[in-house]
Amino acid sequence: MAATMASATRSTVLKLYRQILRESKKFTGYNYREYALRRTKDAFRENKSLTDEAGINALIREAEENLQIIKRQVVLSQLYKDPLLVIEENKPGQR
Repeated sequence: MAATMASATRSTVLKLYRQILRESKKFTGYNYREYALRRTKDAFRENKSLTDEAGINALIREAEENLQIIKRQVVLSQLYKDPLLVIEENKPGQR
């Protein structure tokens, strides 16, 4: 029973992680996109050894709220696009 619960929790966390990363990649601004990706990876890494069930559930709820915030911010970033930075401008033969 505990193994099933841990497996369900693990799959939920991995699914959230992938969703947040996927949504963060949609930011139009380089700085926002890179910050969101880096912060997501760091947050999940620092909490990967957490075993407290209540703590894990609280972090899952927080991650779900953050996913919704990211989705809203992505829409706003697409409505109000900034000009491309030098490091993200497409050069011939790229992308």
